[in-house]
Amino acid sequence: PLRYPATCTFKGGLESEKQQYIIHGGKTPNNELSDKIYVMSVVCKNNKKVTFRCTEKDLVGDVPEARYGHSIDVVYSRGKSMGVVFGGRSYIPSAQRITEKWNSVADCLPHVFLVDFEFGCSTSYILPELQDGLSFHVSIARNDTIYILGGHSLANNVRPANLYRIRVDLPLGSPAVNCTVLPRGISVSSAILTQTNNDEFVIVGGYQLENQKRMVCNIISFEDNKIEIREMETPDWTPDIKHSKIWFG
Repeated sequence: PLRYPATCTFKGGLESEKQQYIIHGGKTPNNELSDKIYVMSVVCKNNKKVTFRCTEKDLVGDVPEARYGHSIDVVYSRGKSMGVVFGGRSYIPSAQRITEKWNSVADCLPHVFLVDFEFGCSTSYILPELQDGLSFHVSIARNDTIYILGGHSLANNVRPANLYRIRVDLPLGSPAVNCTVLPRGISVSSAILTQTNNDEFVIVGGYQLENQKRMVCNIISFEDNKIEIREMETPDWTPDIKHSKIWFG
């Protein structure tokens, strides 16, 4: 059992109907962090039940350290696919641990990991635009591009209004990864993201400050590879939501 794992849907190709589900990282009920990666797929589907098979995938190369609060997505480029892991938190290195702070966590380094699910290899990339490790951000994958919004920096205890565009090119040789800082991001962490149609997503909940819930909802829309973020009409929240201290996905 894991808490805060990162999950994503993986298809063999953009047109493929066969889906797999990738599960990475997370924290166990014993406060242990996981670096495992699991692939879950549907084995049998009938009218009464769906049977899944979950297998552990071994990685070689630059394996992402055990973490939680991160994201994993899949990008597609030139007929190929690759997983992308970013952000999260991990325990401080063992050499820096003392009894009083044995379970202290720190931001992971702002590296971008490309994971080949077929061959089980992972490579890390350092992008100068990504200066801080971010946790509980929002990520959206579209074709060969991932958008990173918001997030929480534990080192600075801030939720900057981030909006990054990470583009992955998968030619026959080595992959090319580049990052662009876009304007008009939003300050949010631990929000729920849901897709409403092919070109539209909705962000609900989360925090904008340490003790301030984010009651505003946003619509994120795409047109001609341009991203637009706008506020939507606020729902009539029930009293238990308004007064609850916990408000996150």
